[in-house]
Amino acid sequence: MPSRKGPGKTANKVFDVVLFDLGHTLIYFDGTWDEVVPNGVVALVERLRAAGYSLDPIEFARRFNEALEVYYTSREADFIEYTTLYVLRRLLAEIGYAQAPEEHLRSALTGMYAVSQTYWRSEKETHPTLDLLLQQGYRLGLISNAADDRDVQILIDNAGLRPYFDIILTSAAVGIRKPHPKIFHMALARWGAPPEKAVMVGDTLGADILGAQNAGLASVWVTRRAARQENTAHEDTIQPDASVESLADLPSLLGNWNHRPDLHNPQIQKIRTE
Repeated sequence: MPSRKGPGKTANKVFDVVLFDLGHTLIYFDGTWDEVVPNGVVALVERLRAAGYSLDPIEFARRFNEALEVYYTSREADFIEYTTLYVLRRLLAEIGYAQAPEEHLRSALTGMYAVSQTYWRSEKETHPTLDLLLQQGYRLGLISNAADDRDVQILIDNAGLRPYFDIILTSAAVGIRKPHPKIFHMALARWGAPPEKAVMVGDTLGADILGAQNAGLASVWVTRRAARQENTAHEDTIQPDASVESLADLPSLLGNWNHRPDLHNPQIQKIRTE
């Protein structure tokens, strides 16, 4: 088990709080979404039918997928997380099941997410890097954009990550998505830490890097699995304070920053890494 106590001192650090994204930063998806997602929806429908809901499997799956697409589009515009539980409840109400019990909905979603959960893997550098950061005295937190809090909590436990973090926030639990500054400030409130003492580490330019900058944090972009359309669309407009291909490069990067006397300025906005 990782220890939160190490030889590192935080008093003289420029940065002593490190916030992490989860998916494609600490863990990665080792599958094909176009294949896995339909299988998950099938599992969801099967559980609802087993609970006594009279559903046409194909038609309900189609409508659920359409409702998810609308939800995914809207949340990227307003940064509000309504959750898949909300989407499923609304859809069932539309077809005559307005009083569907919570346990039926949760069971259906548990079946759906169980399919995708088996495809998530930890990056090989994740545990050694987090161990080292704790030994060096950093305070660690996690912020994940996710449609279902329980799914994220299971992924965290499956990967053995929970002991590393003082705080774990999901957008599904708090209702706000990165890059909204509020979710970053909610995490920092755990320690009463100001934004200028914190670094956000993540793989998504919009959610993680822009979000950190808007909230007053420094930012590190993890590029190993960042070659996605949502990133390439912003590479010219959103610039991280630093980039690393592997998490293994993070402790030395933070160490370099924390030994630069010119960064001991609470008003710093950008870090230049020559």
